[in-house]
Amino acid sequence: MFCILLSTVVSLGIVTAENGQNAWLRYAPLRSVNSYNLSLASNIIALNTSKSSPVYTASLELQKGIQSIFSQAVKESDEIHQAASSLIVGTVDDYSHVYGNGNDVPDLEEDGFWLNTEGETVKILGQNERGALYGAFEYLSMLAQGDFSHISSVNNPNQPIRWVNQWDNMDGSIERGYGGSSIFFNNGGIVDDLTRVSEYARLLASIRVNGIIVNNVNANVSLLSPQNIQGLGRIADVFRPYGIQVGISLNFASPTAIGGLTTFDPLDSGVISFWTNITDQLYQRIPDFAGYLVKADSEGQPGPLTYNRTLADGANLFAKALNPYNGVVMFRAFVYNQLNESDWKADRANAAVQFFKPLDGKFANNVVVQIKYGPIDFQVREPTSPLFSNLYNTNTAIELEVTQEYLGQQCHLVYLAPLWKTVLDFDLRVGQKASKVSDIISGERFNRPLGGSAAVVNVGTNATWLGSHMAMSNLYAYGRLAWDPSKDSQNILQDWIRLTFGLASEVLNTITKMSMESWPAYEQYSGNLGIQTLTDITGNHYGPNPQSQDNNGWGQWTRADKKTIGMDRTVWNGTGYSGTYPPEIASMYEDISTTPDNLLLWFHHVNYTHILHSGDTVIQYFYNAHYSGAETAQAFVKLWESLKGKIDAERYEQVLYRQTYQAGHSIVWRDAISNFYWNLSGIPDEAKRVGNHPWRVEAESMVLDGYTIVPVKPFEAASNYTAIITSSNTTAGTVATKLEFADGTYDLAVNYFDVVGGRAKWQVYLNNKEVGEWIGDHEDTLGHALSANLDGGTASRVTFKGVKIQKGDMLKIVGSPDGAEAAPLDYVALLPPGVID
Repeated sequence: MFCILLSTVVSLGIVTAENGQNAWLRYAPLRSVNSYNLSLASNIIALNTSKSSPVYTASLELQKGIQSIFSQAVKESDEIHQAASSLIVGTVDDYSHVYGNGNDVPDLEEDGFWLNTEGETVKILGQNERGALYGAFEYLSMLAQGDFSHISSVNNPNQPIRWVNQWDNMDGSIERGYGGSSIFFNNGGIVDDLTRVSEYARLLASIRVNGIIVNNVNANVSLLSPQNIQGLGRIADVFRPYGIQVGISLNFASPTAIGGLTTFDPLDSGVISFWTNITDQLYQRIPDFAGYLVKADSEGQPGPLTYNRTLADGANLFAKALNPYNGVVMFRAFVYNQLNESDWKADRANAAVQFFKPLDGKFANNVVVQIKYGPIDFQVREPTSPLFSNLYNTNTAIELEVTQEYLGQQCHLVYLAPLWKTVLDFDLRVGQKASKVSDIISGERFNRPLGGSAAVVNVGTNATWLGSHMAMSNLYAYGRLAWDPSKDSQNILQDWIRLTFGLASEVLNTITKMSMESWPAYEQYSGNLGIQTLTDITGNHYGPNPQSQDNNGWGQWTRADKKTIGMDRTVWNGTGYSGTYPPEIASMYEDISTTPDNLLLWFHHVNYTHILHSGDTVIQYFYNAHYSGAETAQAFVKLWESLKGKIDAERYEQVLYRQTYQAGHSIVWRDAISNFYWNLSGIPDEAKRVGNHPWRVEAESMVLDGYTIVPVKPFEAASNYTAIITSSNTTAGTVATKLEFADGTYDLAVNYFDVVGGRAKWQVYLNNKEVGEWIGDHEDTLGHALSANLDGGTASRVTFKGVKIQKGDMLKIVGSPDGAEAAPLDYVALLPPGVID
């Protein structure tokens, strides 16, 4: 044994910048203060040294981690019987075979592990090899956080399926990908260099993910070519040492697209033979192939309904082919049709129950129905999907989103674990018995053999994986909650902070505050009271566009008019959705007096003057919440700035950039939503904030030279509903105004539009002296879905702090267009210290 004297353990001082690639597996060096005796093993005994074995991987990880944390080499020993002063890692069976005393190991479930640090020998034993690797990562996590407890801990998973779904396309693009291009595919095939895939496998194994779907649910049939099947085998070979099984998404119409058949009817014998043959080929190359993910009869994807077959017929087609290999079919419940909004009883939220409840018990035992956490589509707040309470004889899994499709697309800090917990902890009261969603998906509540979790996780080639350092908290939290849904979301977050940014209390407390306030803040400034996220649903799902919710067939309606707002989902007068829940829950949502305020507009259609439980009217709460949420987002910038020097410069600057962007964009959100409903309802803000901006100067009111005034669509995306663009896409334009503000020091904020198609340049002058400049390069610096329009997604803000002005000073902005970006401007705000525009 070697000893390290430790008591108060802190991270070593910052030495070099970090790009985020190691995420929470940095294994940052620790230093010791005072004296505490920590004994670490002098050698590691791995009970399987095959290089494809997760036990061997665990041994390598332990060596690497201990070396990095303590600057002490711990080598693997070939003397397996010299167990004293050693760290033993392996399976329970191998431990019993070698040492003959496996009776002292507690009972473990599949993938479970026992970590025992009591006594001279550290034992990390898994029920299987994957479990042993999980135990190694748990031990290193403790050490990296300065936790040197003597424990004997049993860790068993809540659910057998803990998968991630990649939405990667064969051309290397990623649907809803905000962190770079695919690490798996390029130019129609599998990439040659899989180093990045191995690094991703390591991250996933450390949070106990055991399966991955590598391609988009809108699947390309070319993935099933012989060449690509061989490529999938190479991917599986990389994941195997980390205990992760590879699966793929399928295109239901593949038999006609590449199989030479004239039908993809799931009951046709030729179709059955086609899928049997494809499955056999996959298992011949990938013996531990996980199975299939299927999106059928949804958003234009083909499926069994084409032939008047049931969704169960479709799922069971694949289940039969996979059954000899113990493979699993994950069949998405995201099935719905476009609807007629003029039909008061039409409701997309009813679709999942309508399609799947009649099929309960008709799915094969190796089929798992994958259900989005809410009945619409990854909204900022939805009620728990009632489908969980309607499938008693069918395996189910919950689908979550690590990728922030409707939730700021990784440009806004939104820590999602608290949102997920509202669903996982929700008691559906099936049969008037405790029926938490977490117990349903685990298989426990209805005694099902399979179940679990799946998350859309669109990592890419960006060094930060998701495009944002802070967004990685969601990937970490997903794995932790899939393993144990009872975990506290703040405790999970703080583990992630310590592992990612270090042990300093200031860092821990600050990032905790920012993250735990982030989801409530985003909900407040984007959409509240159950109205959903009022983003651009007919466009790129980014930025405010409340009018896009209605007057279309997509069914994410608000039914807002001049006097009323909200969906009536009651049984007595509405769509009947509330009645799809068990009686106790249905009665709560049916009655407006017992419906929580945060879901009021999801279940009830009310006047803007309806009084909430809080005492506010609906419209006044909208105004108050949007201003409060944006104010919280401004505070995130100052909180992060307080960490300067406590976090390496590279990550500090990258996070600061995004927090500054979010602060500006939250004001765009606040104004757009507030202005839209003020215009629609005609009811003013009691606090006189909406439409009242004494610190602003509208761009169109300035003296324009080479600029033209244009309307903005949607109108609410711009202050005063208009903007200016250069008259030519090759010649600079100038705007100027005399400032009528009192002498003083101001923050000078400029709202502009950063559209795709060019990188315009703006320069700001005060009395012909340059204050600063910026470039419209969000396509390079932010990963969100881009837009070529002046809209809520491209509206942005840049701020120059501490500008001294005198009344009568001349402010000038020169905009130099580039390509399609005609240097658009919205307004300028001169903000005194402490004032939020």
